[in-house]
Amino acid sequence: MARLHTLFLLLFFGSAGYLAAQSVAEGPVVGPARGSLVVVGGGALPDTIVKRFIELAGGPDAPIVVIPTAGGEPAYDQNVGKFLTDRGARNVYTLHTYDKAVANTDTFYQHLVNAKGVWFGGGRQWRLVDAYGGTLCEALFRNVLERGGVIGGSSAGATIQGSYLVRGDSKNNQVMMGDHQTGFGYLRNVAVDQHVLVRNRQFDLFEVMEVHPELLGIGIDESTAIVVQGDQFDVIGRSFVLMYDGKFWSREGSDLKKIPDPGKRFYFLRAGDRYDLKERKVLTRD
Repeated sequence: MARLHTLFLLLFFGSAGYLAAQSVAEGPVVGPARGSLVVVGGGALPDTIVKRFIELAGGPDAPIVVIPTAGGEPAYDQNVGKFLTDRGARNVYTLHTYDKAVANTDTFYQHLVNAKGVWFGGGRQWRLVDAYGGTLCEALFRNVLERGGVIGGSSAGATIQGSYLVRGDSKNNQVMMGDHQTGFGYLRNVAVDQHVLVRNRQFDLFEVMEVHPELLGIGIDESTAIVVQGDQFDVIGRSFVLMYDGKFWSREGSDLKKIPDPGKRFYFLRAGDRYDLKERKVLTRD
């Protein structure tokens, strides 16, 4: 009975998602139609980021599911969610498998049915695809957004949120376009990289953009996040976000600057900055 109930929910929300896709002019083109995303570039998680995630999930009592699968360990216990419980969350569950058959069982995914938040941990993003891609779990992740909840993730958990999966090679994370190239697509037509400045990765997205110029590239440094609602995001955290949109933006103007060709440009955003994903431009605050 529980499985039939879940299948009904998936069919209902799947139909709603299809109808929404038919009228993109009336809703977000890049970001989620409902709910929020918290996309973190790896490293330490400041209170500002974690508390914002908990708030967007509905507060301390909201049911939250942590997915640590990208980390590659054989098993995980409930301590995986300690970074959330230490900041006040009281209803946190760990969900982990490498087996798609398991990911399709109602006893496994039961906590996802009513979850208001999902958090993807760091590691290798292709493991998330191999474990959950095309399963009932993946559909239930998306349904969290449909209910107005939040999906967050750091490092691999950031990259998986884009439609194009960078560093998805199962043999080497230095390969930008590897044997896994499709993410979960909460950000459409977007490629997300992480640890960008700490690991000197600021030029790596150019390889992807050269082959896929239609993509919007977003590089997020450690302890920094973008919070996406609809087609806009705000930057929070300690470092910078790099934008690869073929344009250039500067707080002090750019009339006298010698700027590279569009295919080799990026610029920086910091905490407090806002960006329009649909128009691909920085929004100035009044």
